[in-house]
Amino acid sequence: MNISSRNTRFSVLLIVFTFLLGAAVTRAGTAAENWENNCTKCHGADGKGQTKAGKKLQLKDYSDAAVQEKMKDDEMAKTIAEGVFEKGKEKMKAYKDELSAAEIKDLVAYIRKLKT
Repeated sequence: MNISSRNTRFSVLLIVFTFLLGAAVTRAGTAAENWENNCTKCHGADGKGQTKAGKKLQLKDYSDAAVQEKMKDDEMAKTIAEGVFEKGKEKMKAYKDELSAAEIKDLVAYIRKLKT
């Protein structure tokens, strides 16, 4: 194998490695991972909102069937994407820049499963 052939082979391997690394970094998180990473601090792992922050913000109990019945999927998705502002203050951050539309849809489905 000559030097030119080795350099070409190395370049191809480097490109493939870079592509695979990029794909791994941009992998979409599962709904459970996204809930854990973005929501549990306030809403709690069980969705009851009984965390320090959740109590302060007087969050709804997503495990309550009556609460869930009042919530519409499209409104939940919009809230996750755009966040919540009250009296000009951010109550919940927007996740549209961090989560894809598919991840937000999956997160809504995940919240629905919190109902007991």
